Amino acid sequence: MDTESVNSFLILTTSDIDNFMYTYILVALLVFTGLYFTVRTGFVQIRYIKDMFTQLFEKRVNQGDRAISSFQAMMVSTGSRVGTANIAGIATALATGGPGALFWMWIMALIGGSSAFVESTLAQIWKVKETEGEFRGGPAYYIQQGLGKRWMGILFAVALIACYVVGFNQLQAYNATSSLEYYIPDYSTNGAALIMGAVLTVLTALVIFGGQKRISVINSFIVPIMALGYIGLGLFVTISNISLLPDAFSLMFRSAFDFSSFFGGFAGSAVLYGIKRGLFSNEAGMGSAPNAAATASVSHPVKQGLVQTLSVYVDTMFICTCSAMLVLVFMVQDPQTASALNGMPLVQAAVHHFTGDIGIAFITAAVFLFAYTSLIGNYFYAESNLKFITGERPRLVFWFRIICLAIIFVGCLGNFDLAWNTADILMGFMCIINLIAILALGRWAILCLKDYTRQRKEGLDPVFSASSIPGLPPCQCWNEPFDQQIEEELTEQHPA
Repeated sequence: MDTESVNSFLILTTSDIDNFMYTYILVALLVFTGLYFTVRTGFVQIRYIKDMFTQLFEKRVNQGDRAISSFQAMMVSTGSRVGTANIAGIATALATGGPGALFWMWIMALIGGSSAFVESTLAQIWKVKETEGEFRGGPAYYIQQGLGKRWMGILFAVALIACYVVGFNQLQAYNATSSLEYYIPDYSTNGAALIMGAVLTVLTALVIFGGQKRISVINSFIVPIMALGYIGLGLFVTISNISLLPDAFSLMFRSAFDFSSFFGGFAGSAVLYGIKRGLFSNEAGMGSAPNAAATASVSHPVKQGLVQTLSVYVDTMFICTCSAMLVLVFMVQDPQTASALNGMPLVQAAVHHFTGDIGIAFITAAVFLFAYTSLIGNYFYAESNLKFITGERPRLVFWFRIICLAIIFVGCLGNFDLAWNTADILMGFMCIINLIAILALGRWAILCLKDYTRQRKEGLDPVFSASSIPGLPPCQCWNEPFDQQIEEELTEQHPA
């Protein structure tokens, strides 16, 4: 069997698995979980929007030189969320599922905000402290400590490592390389993809060999700049073509509520693509962001839960919407050209149509930076889960890094359909395990929220102690009130 036949077989097989998983399992589970926690938390994702901003810039509590702040932890998760899915993924959803996919992405972000809050709060409750003061945690950790099921924690950790190292890394690398198509139509055959692979691999290596602190510092610098720049481009194009907006929104809503098309083929509908690409983009409920949320040094778990919820909104409501509006306005103005394109070429054609060559240069640079910050954020998640399985084994971590870098390089030479299908399938397995876990443990996050709310009503800056929630399974970092921990640590560092 030749290479082309093998690729065709893999594409068809992964496509069938992908459609089955999302059509019959994940859509229902995501929607149910999001609605359940929306009701149980009293619409926390809306009620506490103000607190999301006030807690974002809370100073890092003194927990060692390598501990990171709430803002830095959010930037790590946002760096992973804000990847090429925000550009190529949105274009794929609109081109394949229909313009209405954007509407369903908005709905899933709003509903999924409650799931994001719960999973990140749980990650804070059951985080663990390492020798140099930094924290790590995530679903594998709260499954083991909260549910007492290490086997299930290991299963999640393996799923996450497969998803991020194999699925997402090769997809981010592929999308970054495909941005060369505008400049080099035959980039996959003339060596340009190899050069891109080498550049991405080397730049990623420089950061991931520097550890968690370097990852958070790099993302804290690059993510806000690239996000604001990309939002600025989207606003410029949208405002410059404001007369086309009524037609663009009409196109979106007609597609979103085209129920005859929906019932005719759910697997290819705007609803399904909106949910799939929304999940890939904002990661709410998927179990990835909690790995970053756990690293923050804060005085109450709910504070970081709220901050991570804000990250979902930043990703979907702002960055994804900017991408979508670029494409939607282009679909209205030049429907024939738009209908023939997909993924990165569609976004580049839209940008070129409105801003010329300058816009193309900007979007190509943005794709590269989005891919880069996602790659280093992805590695951060994968290493944390490797350590959960194996403990601290520096030699193993070294070779794990080499494998991750090799997959990034290979991903630059990949195939569009196979890359997306593989990422969707691996993401689906990981998401199912996490959703089951947070449904089982969610009551502890809800009780933690009630403790936070009580202290806020009393005019206090909330500080958490595990003893304030009777029956809470043992958690390493919160056995005493947090202010007491700080005082004890300062005493140890500066004895009288």
